Amino acid sequence: MRNILPILTVLSAILIIWYLGAIWMNSAWTLDRAEGPLTLTEIVQDTMTQDRPRLPAPHQVAAELYDTVIDKKVTSKRSLVYHGWITLTSTLAGFILGTVVGLLMAVGIVYSRTLKMSLMPWAIISQTIPIVAIAPMIIVVLASMGVEGRAVPKAIIAAYLCFFPVLVGMVKGLTAPDAMQIDLMKTYNATPAQEFWKLRLPTSVPYLFTSLKIGIAAALVGTIVGELPTGAVRGLGARILVGDQFGNPLMIWSALLAAAALAGILVSVVALLQTVVMKRMGFAQ
Repeated sequence: MRNILPILTVLSAILIIWYLGAIWMNSAWTLDRAEGPLTLTEIVQDTMTQDRPRLPAPHQVAAELYDTVIDKKVTSKRSLVYHGWITLTSTLAGFILGTVVGLLMAVGIVYSRTLKMSLMPWAIISQTIPIVAIAPMIIVVLASMGVEGRAVPKAIIAAYLCFFPVLVGMVKGLTAPDAMQIDLMKTYNATPAQEFWKLRLPTSVPYLFTSLKIGIAAALVGTIVGELPTGAVRGLGARILVGDQFGNPLMIWSALLAAAALAGILVSVVALLQTVVMKRMGFAQ
């Protein structure tokens, strides 16, 4: 109960602020349509039931989520489950690709001074480039190479955002052993490979999972952002884009909350995997 109470308190505060914001932002449309003076109760009631509000009320978004998640068949193109699955597949593909690239680059940077001096600055600079500007370029390049569709470009965009936190976390983790531990391995006449597998890699596990939780969230953001400027017709990003084009805030907000829920699930899965692995390795939780 003590763990749930702070969460409920924050959630209640968010809902109160959300409702107040909906009343304030939607009241202008209510007053413009009014033929005479309105009471506060009438204004509040109208702001809570508008078809295309500036800011949908929480219960309106909840109703839209129920309609597009529960009522619609998962194969329907109006189902958020259908669009969420499209986004999820590209996110996981990009997450795996970005993780592999980040791990390989981290190992290279730790064991090679040349790679450290050459790769790390470029990795940092790469994160300053707006992903929205890169997405169309990736599609054009892949199309010229004969790669059609949006799945591969979205996965690459997701990997682009995912690899950097994995890279930074693993560089920190692989260099975490202190000089005494490294000297002890040398005393045992351990080879570089033995030093890596028996000392550096186990020490880096906590850093790895921390970076993976950040990386998988970044991969989801990259996938959704990649769906916006690429002309995608499927996925949560495409759902947001369609809602914006047709002036349907309920569609936009429901897709945003579905994306937030998906991010929470993915991070929770990584956290659960972290707990299992850390316990098996004997780390204190």
